[in-house]
Amino acid sequence: MAKLPVQDNIIIEKFGPHKQYTPKNGFKGVSEPDKLVKTHCCFCGMQCGIQLKVKDNKVVGFEPWKEFPFNQGRLCPKGVQRYLQNNHPDRLLSPLKRVEGVGFEPINWEEAIDTTVSQIQKIQEKYGRDAMAMLSGVSLTNEKSYMIGKFARVALKTKNLDYNGRLCMVSAGTGNKKAFGLDRASNNWSDLKHAEVIIVTGANVSETFPTLTYPIWEARDNGAKLIVIDPRIIPLARTADLHLDLRPGTDSALYGAMLKVLFDNNWVDKEFIEKYTSGYEETLASVQDHTLEWAEKITGVSAEKIYKAAEIWGKAKTSFLLHARGIEHHTKGVDNVVGCINLVLATGRIGKPYCGYATITGQGNGQGGREHGHKCDQLPGNRDIENPEHRKYISAVWGIEEKDLPGKGYSAWEIIEAIHRGEIKGLISICFNPLVSLPNNNYVRSALEKLEFYVAIDFFLSETGRHADIILAGSLQEEEEGTVTTAEGRVVRINQAINPPGKARKDSEIIKEIASRLGAGDKFNFTTAEDIFNELRVASKGGTADYYGITYEKIEKNMGVFWPCPTLDHPGTPRLWEDYKFKTPDGKAHFNPAPYKDPSELTDEEYPVTLTTGRVVSQYLSGSQTRRIGKLVDQYPEPLLEIHPELANKYGIIDRDLIKVVTRRGEAIFPANVVETIRKDTVFIPYHWGGIHSANILTISSLDPMSKIPEFKVCACKLINTGEKASKSDKSNAFQSFDE
Repeated sequence: MAKLPVQDNIIIEKFGPHKQYTPKNGFKGVSEPDKLVKTHCCFCGMQCGIQLKVKDNKVVGFEPWKEFPFNQGRLCPKGVQRYLQNNHPDRLLSPLKRVEGVGFEPINWEEAIDTTVSQIQKIQEKYGRDAMAMLSGVSLTNEKSYMIGKFARVALKTKNLDYNGRLCMVSAGTGNKKAFGLDRASNNWSDLKHAEVIIVTGANVSETFPTLTYPIWEARDNGAKLIVIDPRIIPLARTADLHLDLRPGTDSALYGAMLKVLFDNNWVDKEFIEKYTSGYEETLASVQDHTLEWAEKITGVSAEKIYKAAEIWGKAKTSFLLHARGIEHHTKGVDNVVGCINLVLATGRIGKPYCGYATITGQGNGQGGREHGHKCDQLPGNRDIENPEHRKYISAVWGIEEKDLPGKGYSAWEIIEAIHRGEIKGLISICFNPLVSLPNNNYVRSALEKLEFYVAIDFFLSETGRHADIILAGSLQEEEEGTVTTAEGRVVRINQAINPPGKARKDSEIIKEIASRLGAGDKFNFTTAEDIFNELRVASKGGTADYYGITYEKIEKNMGVFWPCPTLDHPGTPRLWEDYKFKTPDGKAHFNPAPYKDPSELTDEEYPVTLTTGRVVSQYLSGSQTRRIGKLVDQYPEPLLEIHPELANKYGIIDRDLIKVVTRRGEAIFPANVVETIRKDTVFIPYHWGGIHSANILTISSLDPMSKIPEFKVCACKLINTGEKASKSDKSNAFQSFDE
């Protein structure tokens, strides 16, 4: 591996990103489609129902699917435009190979697979099986997630497999397992509208999960109180009853102080605590020094507001607590999660109608993708790869000896570190764009340049893919059958609408072919996606994520089935814990102490400003899909530096000034966006862009010790006013991710 084969502008000219728009009069056939296919949006964890219009094997438009129970036809800007990635001029139509000094040239599948397999074998023969690693993504279906977990362990025979859910959901999953022994939202979203109080913390719902705002507004119409906890006045906070604008990285201090207030005022459910929980005495002892005065000093939120939040929560009869990446992207993300759960358990409002708790999954299959085995420490059914009984069961399902099943490998960031150390020499990725989405981009880029062989499976050429030796043209969501699991735990069907165009192939067919060439073809005798799902059902049976009783027919009939669903006659489980029997060893829900710890990097004289990152409404993850859709790019053309007027005045900054943001990892320049909706000591940059416009040039790679998730949400920076002005944003080419 070397640097890019040619300058990035040459690659971009040929492979994009380029902006795709709907033609003025619509695509040909939009008014008379050949068929209307009920499926789901390919973006966030809401997985909104949508109907795709198909004409001549092309998606030419969409219709609302009003009958689907969650979104009832409502869609966000990304959902409305999602069909435009189909029939896109940037779409990869055949395999490609790297040609030094030229760029990438099309090749046939025989050469592509032969090269891939021979390079894998060469590396493993020379350095050992674990010298090959694989990075996967949770935009993939359950079937493909399961298949990749099996492929890495059975065909590639490496322990080093991880996925991009490592960058969003793993802190939540770890915290949920510690507290409940199971990792899933406790309730379906329909319970939200009946809650008396809703806490939304670290979740910019209106921009990242817009259709979820509807049940929240229904609750508001029914008289619910809304508490929003976020360093920014996000859209949802503008009409909240209470907004707590805490300092980034101080979440656990806030939750601990609120917990102390609940107990001090007897706003707790003592009967529930005594009968159905454990660990509360130790947890209560751990927050005795979390006074309101102390919490105000740490969080920057007034003692009065913290007390009021605890009072509103404590006195309610029904409630719902929601959180997302804002509390999870930390070196203490797991502590933040269990801190939230402690508030729920203290009031006993779980397992009851209209009383719930949920982690909002960020990626399309963020829930199902973390259940069936493409995590470094996990086997299907959310089993533990180091548990002897779990290993024995899955080995039997896969038809291998338990001793031949690899153990726990490196997490996503640890794989990058292992490449730098020379332990990992080869990499396969699928639907993962680490050069944009991982922290400290420059370090990631230098790792890619050290690989001896890298193959990427994808449908667009991403920023990371530009560094590959071989590109295998894979499939869009609508080009393959499957299932995904929504943020509320509902397993739904992805119905194939079209076939992959040109010489592109279905992802599952690519994986099967490589597995066969590696000598494991007999373990991948799947004819259909349903065949894969039926094996997944068996593999998950008896696990905490039990899908055994779910079938394609059952999903279609009910427009989704909630897991766990252990038998064919089981209806599914929309609301967990109604029997108060938790999946922990003692059968009780566990309080967990979460003593406050500082972030890994604090501000100082040299780096006096706190930087935090997040999303905007028109973009998704690393932007590889959404930065190719014209209207979504035009809605937010480039990453902006949000800064409060008082902080801006300190540096002589006005709107559209170009500001150099510097951290200990690197520097990048962004146009200023002076707003009053952010803390005076904090700046915010969205992370969907690559190259010189990447926020993740700046972010820190410190990991949560339990979840191994990086601390994207807080680091120290300094601001330098360049004295230059940004051009009009509609002239920006930031969406294309130039490196120079």
